[in-house]
Amino acid sequence: MEGLVHTHLNDQIRPYLDLIDSLRLMGIDQDLPLPAIAVIGDQSSGKSSLLEALSGVALPRGSGIVTRCPLMLKLRKLKGGVQWRAIISFSGTRKEFTDKSQVEEQVKTAQNELAGDGVGICDELISLEILSPDVCDLTLIDLPGIARVPVKGQPEDIGDQIQVLIRRFIEKSATINLVVVPCNVDIATTEALKMAQEVDPDGKRTLGILTKPDLIDHGTEQNILDIVNNQVIPLSKGYMIVKCRGQQQIQDGIPLEEATRMERDFFSQHEYFSGLFTEGKTTTQSLATKLTQELVRHIKDSLPTVSDKVRDELFASKKQMTQYTEGPPTDAPGRKRYLVDAIFRFTSQINNLAAGEDNLHVALRSHFEKWLDDLERSQQPFSKEILDVVKQYDKKHRGRELPGFSDYKVFEMVVQKLVKKLQDNALYILGVIRETVHKHFVNAADPIFSNYPNLRCVTMNMIDKIQSRQEVKVEERIKEQFEMEALVYTQDKTFLKTLKGLSEDNSPEEFHECEIPGTSKDDRFKYTGMFKAYYEIVIQRLADQVPMLIQLFLLKQSAQLLCTEMLSLIDGVDLDKVLSEGSDAGRRRNELQSRIERLSLAQEKLSQELS
Repeated sequence: MEGLVHTHLNDQIRPYLDLIDSLRLMGIDQDLPLPAIAVIGDQSSGKSSLLEALSGVALPRGSGIVTRCPLMLKLRKLKGGVQWRAIISFSGTRKEFTDKSQVEEQVKTAQNELAGDGVGICDELISLEILSPDVCDLTLIDLPGIARVPVKGQPEDIGDQIQVLIRRFIEKSATINLVVVPCNVDIATTEALKMAQEVDPDGKRTLGILTKPDLIDHGTEQNILDIVNNQVIPLSKGYMIVKCRGQQQIQDGIPLEEATRMERDFFSQHEYFSGLFTEGKTTTQSLATKLTQELVRHIKDSLPTVSDKVRDELFASKKQMTQYTEGPPTDAPGRKRYLVDAIFRFTSQINNLAAGEDNLHVALRSHFEKWLDDLERSQQPFSKEILDVVKQYDKKHRGRELPGFSDYKVFEMVVQKLVKKLQDNALYILGVIRETVHKHFVNAADPIFSNYPNLRCVTMNMIDKIQSRQEVKVEERIKEQFEMEALVYTQDKTFLKTLKGLSEDNSPEEFHECEIPGTSKDDRFKYTGMFKAYYEIVIQRLADQVPMLIQLFLLKQSAQLLCTEMLSLIDGVDLDKVLSEGSDAGRRRNELQSRIERLSLAQEKLSQELS
């Protein structure tokens, strides 16, 4: 490729461009402005043709919006004899190719992936690195052309969207704004120059590029000369004028090398513009040289400031970081260790609860004492109910047998009736204990998992599932216990011992209010004593058995199952998902951590380059 960009930076200057590119890849431009050249222009201003001439490859072009995403065009000059190649990167995708005819299609594909098929725009950056012996060392950011009227398929506010995107780049103090304006329009009315003046009113970082000089009306050449000579709208960096390959030349198959030669001939032989050619203010080749010089000078001048800002931002970020509690590491092994530690801390708390090393058992004992109170209160109307049943039985069923010789079935019936009433109370205590244990399990999880909604949700679901399953089991066991009590059984020695104890502690006078006609006080005492002795045994069994069943299933086994299932999370779990933080504090801490890491890398890189 003859004459376009034979200029390249020597090995002492080239690292400056690579340094800024590496800082940008680190994401430092999120924290502070980096030196850059942003290319802006109205639609059909010749912006795409200019970039095509600089890069030596065909980029998307045509009417309407062809640049739909910011495109970072990194041109890197290689030594002669090295094969041309390009690397396109966007949104985690990176592709290298060696056929320059693929560039336009690769850029279109990237734009469609980011902005969707159609004519919409996206603010995500596409990076296109071109390595060739025929380019200069230069980095440009191409921005969408400024649109005024939406075309079919575009939102009504497309113009506003584009201007917001462009302003995000050109308002940065470290950005040189390359404003492309066609010669055949009134420069004062172009939206691109107007936007540049808004963010750079003194014109200190704006360079004007005039295109399409072959389309100006005869007699207006002096107006163009006045503009290029900085006499109309002054800019500190001035103006240049270029003539790129037009649509007709493309259709005629004129290659870029030939278009470059034709451009040089056009200006060198032009009646009005030959003087500008001599001054180096025309042709794409001169522009490339000027842009390279401007960018390198700008980088050199900016690096001390960039280094200071990196240091200041790093110090401020570290100071802010002290306000937040430590979160999970960012690397996979570290995150797994963090998860293991969190789960072990939780399971340790659960085991302590089950072992009684917490105030949970104080709460359980309180509920179990209430259960004992319910049992003992059921004894108060017991004696009267026993004798009432006996009297009713005698009236309905006693035949020729003498008073006081009631059937044993009466005994069973009374016991079964009274015991059955206690079952509802037992199930109520079960529900209360379930809520108490559940609350303590949740309280153990919250301080450890509160910042991780997904992990907390998994834990809560485990607690609920295990507790529900265990509650069903213990409810079945309690009902089985009451079914067993309906059998009316105890060892003879146990019954007689209890009966003897009651006869020693009580006297027949205590039961004088419950008389059975035709029976003596000793007979009445015999009935009530027998019933009361057996009921005392039932109460003692239930007073211990129900709490023991509840503690076994709802606390001990639940704790064991919960610990086992929590530990099973360690292997095969999506670490990023379970350790994603939902709180603003967690999100802010992660942002600060990422910022500190990239600023630290940037500081190290800058120290190496500036030392």
